[in-house]
Amino acid sequence: MAVTNRRAQLSDEVASYLRQAIMAGEMAPGSSVRADAVGEALEVSATPVREALQALRVEGFLELLPRRGFVVVPLVADDIRDLFEAHALIAGELTARAAVRANDSQTDTLLAIHRELMDAADRGDYEMLESKNHEFHKLVYRMSGSERLRWALGNFARYVPRAFYTQIPGWPETTAHDHSEVINAIVARDTKAAREAMAQHIRNSGEKLAEYFEGRQLASGE
Repeated sequence: MAVTNRRAQLSDEVASYLRQAIMAGEMAPGSSVRADAVGEALEVSATPVREALQALRVEGFLELLPRRGFVVVPLVADDIRDLFEAHALIAGELTARAAVRANDSQTDTLLAIHRELMDAADRGDYEMLESKNHEFHKLVYRMSGSERLRWALGNFARYVPRAFYTQIPGWPETTAHDHSEVINAIVARDTKAAREAMAQHIRNSGEKLAEYFEGRQLASGE
């Protein structure tokens, strides 16, 4: 059982990496994705890689062609915008609920995370910035008290290319600014402002990614 669980975890990790690479434009539409090359690059055995490729085929990121194997399905910037719009709606609702339910201890912790995030942004420590960004969102959504909505959000959050976001121009500044709006609304217990601030933050992130994706496509001649 432990071996099976570990293989499933590895498969999820490989799928996540490839999904994010495709979303960030690191893997061009029509390019081949060879299981052996992926396994070697990520230092993962063949079985979880094959399982990850099949999973991405089901999700529509890859297709299996005769004599070519797995190839990347064409993706356009508006596909990214659509995914982030759905993400924004659920994230906004979770944040509105967090503004109602959060206790003082939770808001104090959120403020501390936000200060660390701002410090990381100021000194250009993008790895720490991304780590604190993840902590910030995780706590906000947990503060909502809604397990079902958090589960639903996870279906969209997995498309967020965390591993590549620090490469996107303007993302660190957008993150720092937007989080200030979110936390101000939560501290003020303003549900409407909290919903709008988080939803707009997600849309802003999606737009940054879509623009970055379009730029990479133009640069590669796609």
